[in-house]
Amino acid sequence: MHARALLRRKFRQLRVDGILVTDLINVKYLTGFTGSSGYAFITGKDAVFVTDFRYQEQAKHEVRGFRIRIERGERTGEIKALSDECGVKRLGFEDHHVAYGFYRKLLKKKIKLKPLTWIIEEMRVIKSATELDLIKKSVQRAERAFRKLQPFIKAGATERKLALKLEELLKDEGCKTLPFGVIVASGFLSALPHARPTGRVVRRGDFITFDWGGEYEGYYSDMTRTVVVKGKDTAKQKEIYSIVLEAQKRAIGSVRAGIKAKIVDAAARGHISEKGYGEEFGHGTGHGVGLAVHEKPYVSWRSKDVIKENMVFTIEPGIYLPGFGGVRIEDMVVAKKDGVEVLTHLPKKFRVI
Repeated sequence: MHARALLRRKFRQLRVDGILVTDLINVKYLTGFTGSSGYAFITGKDAVFVTDFRYQEQAKHEVRGFRIRIERGERTGEIKALSDECGVKRLGFEDHHVAYGFYRKLLKKKIKLKPLTWIIEEMRVIKSATELDLIKKSVQRAERAFRKLQPFIKAGATERKLALKLEELLKDEGCKTLPFGVIVASGFLSALPHARPTGRVVRRGDFITFDWGGEYEGYYSDMTRTVVVKGKDTAKQKEIYSIVLEAQKRAIGSVRAGIKAKIVDAAARGHISEKGYGEEFGHGTGHGVGLAVHEKPYVSWRSKDVIKENMVFTIEPGIYLPGFGGVRIEDMVVAKKDGVEVLTHLPKKFRVI
């Protein structure tokens, strides 16, 4: 069933007869529009996409299933006019996205408003066959780029140059945007889960953590690999790496439709804790990926999410030792009725280069 139809089926339960969608990620999900200004206005019988003059031609090519309208006046006035035209008595809006000032302006237009939280995000969490195909193509682009980076990974390279090269290779693969700035963290800096690339020169014996993602038609991927630069003694690195890899395998093996997300987290966290490094794994085990690189479900000890069939998310446990370095291994998976499909395929064996 189309997303618009699913949304309309919720109107009675939500006690609205129209919904204003302003979050641009959700606008893209519903309409196909990729520009930076526009909103969707959906009622029981009508679907209108509104943008400004700059995107008039783009909207004609991208938007499907919506009547296109070009703004001529102030936005809240346009929304009031649409509400009157469509007979909307109570208008739902995305309370997590609408700024307070904009909300106040809508109220002054005498529009009855109903705040809605994460309604479209809950729809986005279950991926269609088409979405899964786009995500897989995003993964393929990211993996091809990383394979091409291999000759450049060596002692003497800087984190910044490796990150810039990987970004260049991702764009060469066709990625129009990147889900986030490429992370390259070496040596003691790899103990920072979200380190930014610096001018630090990679040295022998260093861990190097690469965290990056690709894009295909607006859908993202996210993966992490950690390697070691050949040095005199890499026994400690191998020990830590082996623990993280086993934790990740256990978490992936626990995934199936119907399981609580926090149980998947516990599969990884439990193993790392048993090995004495529980305090060195402080972030969640994973997060959903799709039109946004961080979305539902959230796989952590705090999560209330339940894994459902065709949810796509990461599994990324890690151990971070200040002053020494850290390991994170991240793959993307899709939950199936009786198990899991791993979408990322780069090798994970402990690797010294």
